[in-house]
Amino acid sequence: MKSIFLFLGAISAFTGVAMGAFGAHGLKAILTPEMMAVYQTGVSYQMWHALGLIGVAIIRHLNPASKLLSMAGWLMFLGIALFSGSLYLLALLSLSWLGMVTPFGGACFLVAWLLIASYAARKPQSKRYA
Repeated sequence: MKSIFLFLGAISAFTGVAMGAFGAHGLKAILTPEMMAVYQTGVSYQMWHALGLIGVAIIRHLNPASKLLSMAGWLMFLGIALFSGSLYLLALLSLSWLGMVTPFGGACFLVAWLLIASYAARKPQSKRYA
């Protein structure tokens, strides 16, 4: 596979659009306004972080060996699964205990963005010529 993070970003964006459409057309009459807002928060964060994954893929193309970017990509994907996934399930199944999972996904997002900032702030490696 050329880029796992480009693939994961594209799949996450695809499913984010699908979940948004499902929410807007299939759940509007079923969910309470409060649960619809919870659901839409999951969609919004999924879409933003799908774009973040695509950004990681693009930046990682410049430095494929970067462990910071690799960790950031995996944390973003895990964040989508935990944060957005728990909000979808919370809205659809009314399982209040899922609210305890959501902050772990949010923490994954935060750490991922800090890793990207750390990567951006690093001094470029000097190239040695023989």
